[in-house]
Amino acid sequence: MRKRSIPIVVACLCALVISRGRPTMAENWPCWRGPRGDGTSLEQNIPIRWNGPAGDNAGDNASRNIAWKVEIPGKGHASPIVWEDRIFLVTCREGTEDRVLICLDRRSGRELWQRVVVKSPLEKLHRLNSRGSSTPATDGQRVYVSFLESHPGRELPPERKDRRRVTPGVMFVAAYDFDGRQLWVAQPGEFYSVHGYSSSVLLFENLVIINGDHDGDAYLVALDRQTGKTVWKTPRENKTRSYCTPIIRQIDGRTQMILSGSLCVASYDPRDGSRHWIIDGPTEQFVASLVYNGKLLFLTAGFPEFHIMGIRPDGHGNVTDTHVAWHTTKGCSYVPSPIIGGRGKYFLVVSDLGIASLFEASTGKRHWMKRIGPHYSASPVLADGLVHFLSDEGVTTIIRPAEKFDVVAINRLGENCYASPAISHGQILIRADKHLYCIGARGEAEKGTRFNLPERPGGCFAQIKPGPFFGRGEG
Repeated sequence: MRKRSIPIVVACLCALVISRGRPTMAENWPCWRGPRGDGTSLEQNIPIRWNGPAGDNAGDNASRNIAWKVEIPGKGHASPIVWEDRIFLVTCREGTEDRVLICLDRRSGRELWQRVVVKSPLEKLHRLNSRGSSTPATDGQRVYVSFLESHPGRELPPERKDRRRVTPGVMFVAAYDFDGRQLWVAQPGEFYSVHGYSSSVLLFENLVIINGDHDGDAYLVALDRQTGKTVWKTPRENKTRSYCTPIIRQIDGRTQMILSGSLCVASYDPRDGSRHWIIDGPTEQFVASLVYNGKLLFLTAGFPEFHIMGIRPDGHGNVTDTHVAWHTTKGCSYVPSPIIGGRGKYFLVVSDLGIASLFEASTGKRHWMKRIGPHYSASPVLADGLVHFLSDEGVTTIIRPAEKFDVVAINRLGENCYASPAISHGQILIRADKHLYCIGARGEAEKGTRFNLPERPGGCFAQIKPGPFFGRGEG
């Protein structure tokens, strides 16, 4: 079989699985929001019905879609990540002040190992945050994790007005191999925020990139994947806390790393940290990652004001007044990231308070706006063309993106959920408050012939191109 490789922007490895039916793509889920960083999966035949409270012995088809359920120690809102038959996730055991990396067998949920990454006093945080909120990333050889190492006795800058509410500390990044051996540790900069820490890991070529937006000398930093040494570090001049994980895309002949946060939306060159363009505002603080449909970038934010924007990504310098294609302040989300559906045609978002909207991506025309639940923290995922919205109450509402509101299924897990789901090898992994659930077939989700793909120069991996919308946020 011929292999056709195209550039991608996060380290990932896919296998083509030939089953008795049509060929399907079995993807790893190696980082925050999956292999494209936008919540989309190329896999097919993903379960759309399950029932957590019924358990495995209820005898109906819905309950049998819970392949396994395992207890996870401590607390954490980071998503699980998947590489072949390994699941990695992080947590904080608050009683012992340990920040922990855990490795599980994807087929059974059995714990393979866990390691204490760092031990430090518990930092202060927002009631909806956790001390294990930064999703790790893997390149298939190593796992990279990010925590705050708190230093309560450290002196804060004199300009801090809320000194009693802030726990000073440093960003703590570490790399482990798949057997749990620590390979390196880095502390690339200070970090303090009244809301705690959440900086998920992004991989690009030979770099480990972390967003260091905080209420001091904020920065973006790139570390060498082999050694942990700082390759570049770019100051963020507005010095304001935000929690966005960037996305990386090849746009307008440039490799662009785009994120919102620290009073702006900006694009950088991920190889050296130089800035391509910037939009001032539109608000102060940001959490949600951006998405891209091949033509426009899409933003939802934030605090204290709420905004949704479609942005043309071909600018240079300050493009505040020239590159906003459309803009609304109604139905916005602060924490949940948005998603693209309908083969790039639609932009979907659910607000923190449970109001879901579908927009025409090119124009910003809102086709519908419906309440689907009471409160949302998790970001949606897309598979088989369907969007899964997971509420804090553990209810997944599955919607078909279309101009008419169309609910395909509603599934109750029976446990609170604050982490975004992962989709890999025909299974959905949902991290709940106390357990990790695997939804789908037991054991290996797909049987068949695997075709491993070669590593691309620079550390990225090749993928088989499945169709014209690959890399545009479509399953």
